[in-house]
Amino acid sequence: MPVTVRIPTQLRPLTNGSPEIALQSGKLSEVLGELGTVYPELKTRIFDDDGKLRRFINIFVSDEDIRFLDGLDTEVTDQSVVSIVPAVAGGF
Repeated sequence: MPVTVRIPTQLRPLTNGSPEIALQSGKLSEVLGELGTVYPELKTRIFDDDGKLRRFINIFVSDEDIRFLDGLDTEVTDQSVVSIVPAVAGGF
């Protein structure tokens, strides 16, 4: 079983409307790299020019924030779910 990458609504136009993408397991950097190869415009929304995650992008692997795991070195196993969650700001 592959890894499922969940795409947030506001980024779905960059994946032809797909809410989920199935990719091969491996390190998170490899999974997101493959995603960026298939959808290059999405890559620029997730990573900055230095190849680092943008500050306002949060990534979760099986509901765990990667900041509390091994970051982009987090191992993503078969049947894992990777969620891309843009930060939301606003209020009063």
